[in-house]
Amino acid sequence: MTQLLENTTEFASSAVRGTWVVIAAYNEGEAIGGVVSDLVDDYPNVVVVDDGSGDDTADAAAGAGAVVLRHVINRGQGAALQTGITYALTRGAAYIVTFDADGQHQKSDLPALIGPLARGEVDICLGSRFLEHAGSVPLARRLLLSLAVLFTRLTSGVRLTDAHNGLRAFSRRAAARIDIRLDRMAHASELIDQIRQSGLPYREIPVHIRYTDYSLAKGQRGSAAFRVALDYLIGRVMR
Repeated sequence: MTQLLENTTEFASSAVRGTWVVIAAYNEGEAIGGVVSDLVDDYPNVVVVDDGSGDDTADAAAGAGAVVLRHVINRGQGAALQTGITYALTRGAAYIVTFDADGQHQKSDLPALIGPLARGEVDICLGSRFLEHAGSVPLARRLLLSLAVLFTRLTSGVRLTDAHNGLRAFSRRAAARIDIRLDRMAHASELIDQIRQSGLPYREIPVHIRYTDYSLAKGQRGSAAFRVALDYLIGRVMR
């Protein structure tokens, strides 16, 4: 039993050392320091891509212990994530987790996302707020996300319960195949297309999203959903 516990601890420690957490941040000076400081207590490899912020996002992230990369102009979340993923791969990441900057995501969900990758069961784990915690999602947000799920099934054929959850984990093999070209919010649908095209095994994992006044104010507006869908469809035609 002692040997089993030692092996489990060593396995977990190795997975943590090989994990890089990538955060795209735009004008998140109010929240990013707390997000990073909480993460680095257990996951020391955190890279924040400051996407042309006009506030102290970069300084707050660096002060909390993150590696900070900066876009000179605001390019969008998709572009920032690709910059962070590319950087993490150059640093030898075995696993890459994408994590939001506004405090919605929980560090406690990371072991469940990384574990199946480290055990070789799948190459991609996608967080879902609807597998176990749907009741915590505000009604308006739930309706909008349900439409996103339907849109994803119609356009890509991939059946997911949560199509636009930013909490995801990739093996190194999967991350190396990610090539986000849609700079802004349509990248979430583009990623699902690339996951399907890769043929790599994936799994949805239940995660808990913490909604606050701050994160809800930062969240995607229903009025922007049409633009996101249009950007994605134009992007598909242009490939």
